[in-house]
Amino acid sequence: MNYPDFSHQFNTDIHVGDKLVHVNLGKFGEQTCSDVLVQCGDTVVNCTLAVGGESQLGYFPLSVDFIEKLYAGGIIKGSRWVKREGRPSDACILKSRVIDRSIRPLFPEGFRREVQVVNTVFSYDKSNPDDMLGMLATGIALALGGVPFDGPIAGIRVGYIKDEDRFVINPTEEERALSDLDLIVSGGLDSIVMVEAGANEIPEDVMLRALATAQSELHEICVQINQIAAQFKKPLLTYEDRTEGFADKRALLEPILREKLDLPDIVAREARLETVDLKADFEAIVALEAVAAKEYTIDDVKEVWHQMQKDYIRAKILDEGVRSDGRATTEIRPITCEVDLFPRTHGSAMFKRGATQAVTITTLGSPSLGQMIEDMGGEDIRHYMHFYSMPPYASGEAGRIGAPKRREIGHGALAERALVPVLPSQEDFPYTIHVVSEILSSNGSTSQASVCGSTLSLMAAGVPIKRPVAGIAMGLITDGERYQVLSDIKDVEDHCGDMDFKVAGTETGITALQMDIKIKGISIEILTQALAQAREGRLFILSKMLAVIPQPRDHISQYAPKIVQLVIPADRIGELIGPGGKNIKAIIEASGAEVDIEENEDKKIGEVNISSPDQEAIDRARAMIESMMKEDAVGDEFDAKVTRIESYGAFVEYGYKKEGLIHVSAMTTGYLDDPHKVVALGDIVHCRISGIQDDGKVKMSMLTAEQEAEAKSNKNGGGNRRPPFKGGRQRPNNNRPRRPNFKY
Repeated sequence: MNYPDFSHQFNTDIHVGDKLVHVNLGKFGEQTCSDVLVQCGDTVVNCTLAVGGESQLGYFPLSVDFIEKLYAGGIIKGSRWVKREGRPSDACILKSRVIDRSIRPLFPEGFRREVQVVNTVFSYDKSNPDDMLGMLATGIALALGGVPFDGPIAGIRVGYIKDEDRFVINPTEEERALSDLDLIVSGGLDSIVMVEAGANEIPEDVMLRALATAQSELHEICVQINQIAAQFKKPLLTYEDRTEGFADKRALLEPILREKLDLPDIVAREARLETVDLKADFEAIVALEAVAAKEYTIDDVKEVWHQMQKDYIRAKILDEGVRSDGRATTEIRPITCEVDLFPRTHGSAMFKRGATQAVTITTLGSPSLGQMIEDMGGEDIRHYMHFYSMPPYASGEAGRIGAPKRREIGHGALAERALVPVLPSQEDFPYTIHVVSEILSSNGSTSQASVCGSTLSLMAAGVPIKRPVAGIAMGLITDGERYQVLSDIKDVEDHCGDMDFKVAGTETGITALQMDIKIKGISIEILTQALAQAREGRLFILSKMLAVIPQPRDHISQYAPKIVQLVIPADRIGELIGPGGKNIKAIIEASGAEVDIEENEDKKIGEVNISSPDQEAIDRARAMIESMMKEDAVGDEFDAKVTRIESYGAFVEYGYKKEGLIHVSAMTTGYLDDPHKVVALGDIVHCRISGIQDDGKVKMSMLTAEQEAEAKSNKNGGGNRRPPFKGGRQRPNNNRPRRPNFKY
């Protein structure tokens, strides 16, 4: 067996769909267990695997980090004062979670050495996404690093071009923009381990085809990983197997526990959320002579007791199809829905399913309140934000409240992904939408409860969503041969079960998926049943929701800002803003409304959003902007204000801060020697545009077109020509210049 020699490098290529990924081993990280550099296009990701010592924690200390820095896209942080990049973005946390959830189930149960996987993006070409490259590099690193791992594993993204009924493996950013599906699947040679998806109401049959396509592609990738591992895999690391001795421990403690505690009764009471305090019983068992001789502690007793509960719950489901709370495998817990909980919020709703309860608040704001995202690809603005919060009291505990945990960020992103496909466009509903789901009680599937509660809240707020969305969590109990798929799982079924499969969607199709498992993999057969069962449950839940509010309200809250959106040519944005913002500031001050301008580079337009709680302020600002942006034409009529009077006419202001000149000849049909005889400063006169010069100067007239025509045809020649001289001798007009009369 040859092991990696870090003084030399190994290069190879892996085919992923129609793309070629270049793999380099040994270039970096020579002090790590393994280091893998992968490149597709100009996107480059480096993965390192490091293993620490034995941990005394009661769980496997695996940490996965995904590091993106702006330099990868050739960008310097925009802040003028802080240039060092700080905490990871939500996007990085979500990418870390995808990899973590993919690999965690494949480590042996008794392994407790500290493991850290770090993916660093060194280059990003804005076309080939970095997350699936990181997943591939992680799979290769684990195959080579000598850690006990039931691999190989790989991950891919699957897109779906609906018009062509075609799946795309690891689509580029351009292809993702055309896709109705964003599906991430990780798995091994023959099974699927993790699923994450957002979709535009994709039918279940299309989703199953996508999963089958992903499984086939993952098999081919894992074969190539095995070929690399056959040459370069390190020897297996030594570690202390924490599961050793459990069989002896259980053999002694289980009979005692069964004698002293009523297992079926305690499981039933815990299913009803009745407090069961077993501390005194455990202490008494530890004090028994046989137990004390083995030096078993209360933690040992708890470990055996929890395994007994798990085995009992699983056996009841597999043998009898009965769950811990007495439900059938497809039965949904009782559902309660309510809207308009709070008087001043723009939209509020409560969704309760069993002992899981979510309250969601919707807040509407101006488009200027959207969240600016700065990443390797540049800057972008989010106008829909969904945040999830679960304080310790939701599960009956006391604990720290502070920055959101990775789980909260992930659940918020899942709920957001589920609702994005049904949200109106900015053109149809020009608001920033801010949604917060507060979990008040947790007993299974809080993320899907937040999807349901958020749908109700958005509808109550008057957001014109296309269709309501509901979510449900599916579970699985299997012994390797038999299996049962469970609808609407509780916490205990998640803890004791083998799968947590969240499915959200409308009556038309799926909008989001997320699957985590605790076994090596899931077959397509199980996924087919889970999706079919989830659809039945989803439609049932939707019927309960629509009984409370059947459709989005046709108006928004009186406390929400009213917003009107105008569209102007992109090349006139500067004109509206004015030098130093002079024009837009004047409009805001004069109208009392907020005005925000965003350029839509794709459509080459400017989107002008006018917002205010006062509709009259919006109307004033709208009239000003429409007037400023209107292309004047000969014949347009206005009520204009006289702002200046000269001997040759009067200047008037019409529309918004536009100026025109009414010549004395256009004030009356007869002769007028002084404009003051007709108008005064501050007068409002009705006039029309009679001409526009090449330099943009506007000629106005107080005469109608008929009056001007009549004036021109009368004997005086119309307008303001001086009438002929009536008395004395009239000097002939021979156009000869007069001789100057010089006096010396």
